[in-house]
Amino acid sequence: MSRTGNLKLIQELNRSLILDTIRKKGPISRSDIAKKLTISPTTVTTAVSELIEGKIVYEDGVGNSNGGRKPVLLRFNPDTHSIIGVSITNSKIKIAEMNLEGKVKKKSVEITNNEQGEDIIKLVIETLKTFIKNEKVNLDYCEGVSIITPGIVNSEEGCISYNSHLGLYNIPLKKMVESTIGLPTFLENDVNAFVSAESYFGSYNHYNSILFLTIGDGIGSGIMINDSIYKGYKGSAGEIGHTTVVPGGIKCKCGNSGCVENYVNWPSIHSRIVSAIITKGRDTLIKNYIGNDFTKITPDMFVLAIRENDELCKEIMDDMVNYLSITIVNAIHTLSPELIILSGAIIHGNQVFIDQLQEEVKKRLLPIIREDVNFQSTSLGPDFDLLGAASVILQGRFRFQL
Repeated sequence: MSRTGNLKLIQELNRSLILDTIRKKGPISRSDIAKKLTISPTTVTTAVSELIEGKIVYEDGVGNSNGGRKPVLLRFNPDTHSIIGVSITNSKIKIAEMNLEGKVKKKSVEITNNEQGEDIIKLVIETLKTFIKNEKVNLDYCEGVSIITPGIVNSEEGCISYNSHLGLYNIPLKKMVESTIGLPTFLENDVNAFVSAESYFGSYNHYNSILFLTIGDGIGSGIMINDSIYKGYKGSAGEIGHTTVVPGGIKCKCGNSGCVENYVNWPSIHSRIVSAIITKGRDTLIKNYIGNDFTKITPDMFVLAIRENDELCKEIMDDMVNYLSITIVNAIHTLSPELIILSGAIIHGNQVFIDQLQEEVKKRLLPIIREDVNFQSTSLGPDFDLLGAASVILQGRFRFQL
């Protein structure tokens, strides 16, 4: 690389580090930024001038002085621009306009009604166009569209390489959205995005090695090693839902049998509850919540019933813990993460599940690492998926990485 290229790289890195410091530590003075990052005051002054000109940073009062002029304090301004986040799952499309701190300003949810292949892609694009029109999103101030989806994703090319549940294979979604919407578009695997969001927004950014698991329509995982997302060959790392836990078991859409995500997911939980009530006459608190309308059963009801010691729901949970613990033990023995983060509707508020899973995992681990196992639920809140989408843009555009 030429000397000019090296200089530009250093300038971009410094600018990004300075912006990230203001975002995290503001209000903060120019001199304190220089001391914190051990770079020259001149470098800070130049970068801050550019950030103020772009209205991403603004001056906000003065600080205390140890003698001489009081320092001018700087703050990050997250509301000058917006981003559009899109979360695709097997059952719904969630879209939101957010500010540069991931705060949701407008949100929409579209049920997919089991659409697959070309139909689901058309639905994503039409839903996005409708959202922008109905919510009057100002595209002149929008930094771009960030889309996250389950499956194997080639984020560099913006392509969904493989998603058996949605019937998506080698779909150039980035180009399709950019040609339709006219905004820079980013595409990432959903759970990789969740790990990035924990690092960017969350409470666990001091950990360098994380295994993130999410349980919804299936099971997904994201892996952080040495503070970097590990994607593996062709972006296929983290397909932990296709770990075999029952040889010769339920046939999976991936072509294998006995994959863990066929036993640990919300559709299978829902099916087991309905079957137990109808075919076995099982008593459960769920019946008190829904009357006779089984479509009203939700993950929140399942979690509430567990907290109320409902026998049926606890039996289902016990089976899930057994299957999931096998998978997690294998992952821990392979990756040795500092922290395992759990997310998903059946995890939120379900400390009983988390505690039981941790104890079951400990029983199966090598003794030398058993006591260091650390399970936590996501710190991102109920809109963790949208924060995941936001982090894909923000990590790339406002937090320069080598």
